[in-house]
Amino acid sequence: MSCEDSTIEISNLRKAYRIFDKPSSRLWHMLFRGHQRFYREHVALDDVSFKVSRGETVGVVGRNGSGKSTLLSVICGTLLPSSGTVAVSGRVAALLELGAGFNPELNGRENIDLCAQIYGLDADDLDNRRDSIIAFADIGDHIDQPVKTYSSGMFTRLAFAVIAHVDADILVIDEALAVGDAYFVQKCMRYLRAFRDGGGTLLFVSHDMGAITALCDRAIWLVDGRVNLDSDPKRIAEAYLADLYRQQQVVEAIIGSASEARGASSEEIRLDPRRELVVNSNLRNDLEIREFAALHDFGAGGAQIVDSALRDQSGAILSWVVGGELVVLSVDVVASQEILELIVGFVVKDKNGQPLFGDNTYLSMLDSPMRVAAGDRARVEFEFQMPILPSGVYAISLAVSEGTQKSHTVHQWVHEAILLTSTASSIATGLVGIPMRRIGVVKMSDKAGTLEKP
Repeated sequence: MSCEDSTIEISNLRKAYRIFDKPSSRLWHMLFRGHQRFYREHVALDDVSFKVSRGETVGVVGRNGSGKSTLLSVICGTLLPSSGTVAVSGRVAALLELGAGFNPELNGRENIDLCAQIYGLDADDLDNRRDSIIAFADIGDHIDQPVKTYSSGMFTRLAFAVIAHVDADILVIDEALAVGDAYFVQKCMRYLRAFRDGGGTLLFVSHDMGAITALCDRAIWLVDGRVNLDSDPKRIAEAYLADLYRQQQVVEAIIGSASEARGASSEEIRLDPRRELVVNSNLRNDLEIREFAALHDFGAGGAQIVDSALRDQSGAILSWVVGGELVVLSVDVVASQEILELIVGFVVKDKNGQPLFGDNTYLSMLDSPMRVAAGDRARVEFEFQMPILPSGVYAISLAVSEGTQKSHTVHQWVHEAILLTSTASSIATGLVGIPMRRIGVVKMSDKAGTLEKP
């Protein structure tokens, strides 16, 4: 990558803070003019080097205190590095800590004018875009109230609305979307995708690995201020997840649990009025199934997944399945120690590592937790209707844990235990297709207020 192709180029970056244990230490340090040290150093960034290409979207992940926010602040110029070089080419718009750049005594409308001028918009551009910024923020009458009265979500709305309208070449987003409501977050994600597709450069910090894998071309994992891994988002997500479980086994469950409601019968659910048409056409969703393999895994080792397969209703192992059909995912577990509360789960991910759907046994076994003695083998089965998948490669990851949904020990997590290859699809839109129970048309009659079914 040449320098001309880079919008951000960082070399041997180091950022250290001086920490004085008491106020008098600062005075002594000044009197001795640095000849004697009266402080200790906290190193936030150490020997960080990487480049970001023009038009690239790069995610930055890491635990709290790993240096993510410091890195973005140095890139934006709000912090100076202790050593090393940072070269940035293009106009940078940043959404860092909440309220940064706002005057709390001014109202929202006045802060829009202030921030837009800081970003270099002239008076004519600002007049042309002010209404659009206000509409994007969508905070109603609060736009004319002092921002010191705003909630964190309103701060985020106003700040994002401004940076979305300043013609930036580089956007820097630091976990700010975590405080927004679902509707606004979706609006922001649509804007970020459009910004990326339009050739903009995006640096994105988030703890949401789904957002990282869905949005980013590449990810950088920081550990204690150093670059631990710089790779594709899928690999980063897997390594980061494994590290989280290694460092602290008591975490929130990653595998989602679906509702236990089972209202309609299996035969009812699997009916789709278009099924015969699709199955006998080139739109049939054929899914080729690769055999189980535990090539990439991690965990405490108290139990192992020794086999898994997709089966039909009779128990026969499938080498392929058609999207929309009923299948059974079997997972065989062997305990190497006594397991008091066994939890087995799965999650299906797309080629970028983005979770699509999954479930586990926790709710089903809530009243009578499954106990497995050392050396025992248990089989868990999940029966579900296989969604219709767009063409591409998908992976089923499996996990066996012990404890509860909120507090548990992961004994083994197997990435890409089973691969699915979708060769054709009738899906109209979305990440997966759900077989429809009924698609009908209700038309209005000539008489107002009455409906007729054709």
